[in-house]
Amino acid sequence: MTTRKHAVLGTGMVGKAIANKLISLGQPTQMGSRTSGNAAAVEWAKGAGELAGEGSFSEVARGADVVWLALKGEHAVSVVESIREELSGRVVLDLTNPLDFSQGFPPRLSVMNDDSLGEQIQRAAPEAHVVKTFNTLSNTLMVEPQRLSEPTDVFVAGENADAKGVAVDVLKSFGHEAPIDMGGIAASRGLEAWLLLWTRLYGVLGTPDFNLKLVRAKA
Repeated sequence: MTTRKHAVLGTGMVGKAIANKLISLGQPTQMGSRTSGNAAAVEWAKGAGELAGEGSFSEVARGADVVWLALKGEHAVSVVESIREELSGRVVLDLTNPLDFSQGFPPRLSVMNDDSLGEQIQRAAPEAHVVKTFNTLSNTLMVEPQRLSEPTDVFVAGENADAKGVAVDVLKSFGHEAPIDMGGIAASRGLEAWLLLWTRLYGVLGTPDFNLKLVRAKA
């Protein structure tokens, strides 16, 4: 993978999984939270080595080439709005899903059909190059696709071809097959809607370690 400076926004399981993978690949990586000095981010940075650091969302985004949104869907737009200037011109990899757990499990989607969280994020930072990707996977499979018995499919959606190229480079470096390019950011509607089935499959299978594989008809 081409060496780039990465900012991972979010200190939860997804953020830590992505940040650890990037560090393992020799990528300078900062973990961002609402304020610098966040205990979880500080602990991660201390244990991750000399390529790691931490700071506020705005601080880490300002110094990054690639910004990862590893946030809860309900917080994503407000965070992006607060740092829209820092995100200008940067590749923003959107891993979020608009999951609404207000009525328990399985969740509903807070936005769907004629809009998506991916589109809302792009509108919140119009000068950023947002790419929807990784949102169809568990955090373990994002960084360890070899846990599955065979290769499966992943996706990218966004308006900027160069930004999608960065996402492809990252996905392949993480061990994924070349992703299916779904076109513009509006394709986030379909990618996010997969979570309605994904959460139910999780309940049936009792594990998050599964993924899609598209099988095409013989020519």
